[in-house]
Amino acid sequence: MKLICIGRNYTDHITELQNERPSEPVVFIKPDSSVLPKQQDFYIPDFSDDIHYEVEVLVKIKKVGKHIAQKFAPSYYDEIGLGIDFTARDLQAQLKSKGLPWEKAKGFDGAAVIGKWLPKNNFKNLNNLNFNLKKNEEIVQEGNTSLMLWKIDEIISYVSTFFMLKKGDVIFTGTPAGVGKVSANDYLRGSLEGEELFTVKIK
Repeated sequence: MKLICIGRNYTDHITELQNERPSEPVVFIKPDSSVLPKQQDFYIPDFSDDIHYEVEVLVKIKKVGKHIAQKFAPSYYDEIGLGIDFTARDLQAQLKSKGLPWEKAKGFDGAAVIGKWLPKNNFKNLNNLNFNLKKNEEIVQEGNTSLMLWKIDEIISYVSTFFMLKKGDVIFTGTPAGVGKVSANDYLRGSLEGEELFTVKIK
């Protein structure tokens, strides 16, 4: 299993981090070891003083595919979820300033929260899904998939040009504005269309 992540897919998030708007999807990968085990707390790593939450809609790939045409992309997934792409923002900034890869800031152990999966047929329109993240009962991020620069099927088609997709692969589709720092004893809850899909305690 690999985790394929899309960066800079919401205009408001691009603006808040003062990044350049990309002309094509920004893609990076997290290793499978970055998945936070179910029911386990997230421990802030010693190497960062600025871990940020980034809530994202997830897609689970159900079969092998390569060079997938956009019109065929819907046949490659049946489940939609929600998760967090934890980011060591201070470390990422250091790496970016030197033109170096981001893996240490994005792919460390526990950096990927994968919540409960739901059948995509539960939803009328995957390009109009509301989702949010609460920190200590306060909504800190709200998004809708209609605001994605590249929609789910476009992402699958694009990514499959470079990486063969395999059963069980997970795509993180990008985060909206509102990302921020976590601290010990914070409690995070993510919901998609009103249904809570994950909770995480920060240690």
